[in-house]
Amino acid sequence: MQNRISHVNTINVNDVSLSSTFQVGDSYHINQWSRALAVQRQIPFYFGNEGNFDVFPMFHIKNPMPVITEPINITRTNENPFIHVDHIRVIAVGSASSLHIGSNSIINAETRIKHIRQFVENP
Repeated sequence: MQNRISHVNTINVNDVSLSSTFQVGDSYHINQWSRALAVQRQIPFYFGNEGNFDVFPMFHIKNPMPVITEPINITRTNENPFIHVDHIRVIAVGSASSLHIGSNSIINAETRIKHIRQFVENP
């Protein structure tokens, strides 16, 4: 990995949430994972024992990773070792995402959200 130096004059970030990162500086491996159940009911009645991720197979399925079988050769020439940015404005970084200023080799990010909407058929 060929490192470069990042220079940012100012950065404004309103919100970083839900297994997300705001990283300033170099890193090697960033691993982010988030899961959520979102329940919307026409009549807001809850039993108290809801929210069990084990009953939903989507939270247990292995995330398929691509298998690279051919060799990959990369030749990179950075004429200038610096990256200059004047200003960055970010409203939100959420759901296992990254705002990363610096060098990195590996990023694994995954979000799984199950939306459940329950409505009364004959109101």
